[in-house]
Amino acid sequence: MPKPAREFRAVWVATVDNIDFPSKRTLSVDEQKTEILKMLDLADELKLNAVVFQVRPMCDALYDSRIEPWSEFLTGEMGKPQNFDPLQFVIEEAHARGILVHAWFNPYRAFHPAAKTVSENHISKRRPDLVRKYGKYLWLDPTEPDVQSYSVSVVSDVVRRYDVDGVHFDDYFYPYPEKDAGGNRIEFPDDKNWQKYKNSSGKLSRDDWRRKNVNDFIEAVGRETKRIKPHVLYGVSPFGIWQPIPEKDIKGLNAYAELYADARKWLQDGTVDYLTPQLYWETARKSLSFPVLLEWWQNQNAKNRHLWAGMAVYRIGSNSDFTAGEIVSQIETTRRVQPSAGNIGFSFKSFRNNLGGIQNLLKSNVYKTDAIVPATNWIKSEKPVAPKAEIKKDGDKLKIIWQERGKTKAFWFVVYAKDKSGWSYSVLPAATKSIALSADRQISQIAVTSVDRLGNESPIRQTTLR
Repeated sequence: MPKPAREFRAVWVATVDNIDFPSKRTLSVDEQKTEILKMLDLADELKLNAVVFQVRPMCDALYDSRIEPWSEFLTGEMGKPQNFDPLQFVIEEAHARGILVHAWFNPYRAFHPAAKTVSENHISKRRPDLVRKYGKYLWLDPTEPDVQSYSVSVVSDVVRRYDVDGVHFDDYFYPYPEKDAGGNRIEFPDDKNWQKYKNSSGKLSRDDWRRKNVNDFIEAVGRETKRIKPHVLYGVSPFGIWQPIPEKDIKGLNAYAELYADARKWLQDGTVDYLTPQLYWETARKSLSFPVLLEWWQNQNAKNRHLWAGMAVYRIGSNSDFTAGEIVSQIETTRRVQPSAGNIGFSFKSFRNNLGGIQNLLKSNVYKTDAIVPATNWIKSEKPVAPKAEIKKDGDKLKIIWQERGKTKAFWFVVYAKDKSGWSYSVLPAATKSIALSADRQISQIAVTSVDRLGNESPIRQTTLR
């Protein structure tokens, strides 16, 4: 009997500056719903099993927050309410299709230049002492203790009130470096807190002090998320290069030294359930080679956490080497290098716009069959129980009906069937409790299993047809 494919197949849905959703800031509620439904239908058609939905682009909210204002990118004006909660709708409709939802937060960005309005209840107005201007953006200062507790409370509020399957941060920790007219790097304005730290006999260097503040925040979010709902996965998607690797000819921005993001530590310590380094370069680019970087990250994965590569689907067609075929090749590389197969593509509109014919290439090649997510076996949970199944003849159809059993709720059901050609399987969302198969297939055996959202599958109980 074949086992179903195990792979985390996800797409980022960016809301900042209306990259993916909503397409405009003036959409009606019905138009917003239509866009979400079309997005999830395409994800289902492509056999994706997760979406990473941006809910906090700049200390604002794409959901009914108790803490932060409604996003301008949603309503056209920050703080303007609407009688519709996109996050709740995404969760309901995605789960109905057997698609997981990871809520994507920006931990420190407080204002993006694409926005035009700031409401009175925004953090930059309520607590300007926590916010710093750097370049064209506003940022929460990671060295402020109240910043850590504030952002932890925002994430916790979502985990507590919404049935999300994951919490996700991207690569924006300390901002990417700004330079002055002479090309010199401009320091992030945390001088006051740095002096306060030194005056309190702090022993760390300034760089280590900055990294410690980010590390403390990452650890705090993980602890609080697991305290509230242990099953919610915790993931971070850092810049793809931790530090340049001279022996591998890898060159580029040093995220450890310039963004103060020690993503290798989070992976090695098992602070995160998954890490998604943004490997946004083609295989042939020697100084930034996708497989070389992926293998380096896997070698750091001492706790065997999920390592799911971030792929630049948006770069299809940007040069002669970056075709849709490059994305297929990268997916194949992840299957070879990562014990826990998976990837996240940036971003949804690149799939929707079918760059380079990516849709058909995925459907005819690497995503021909359904997949369930790799099991997260370090999270303790009660394993699913096999459903109770019965088979009924219904004209020229063989109808398989099942009932869920046990305490652990299924997220998917897997239906196995053996016919004259051998075994095959179908992965179905938990709302589905029956399937009709053609009697012409001469099916001789069937089995139905339950799979929870952590990827744990129940034992297989085969039924032989007489």
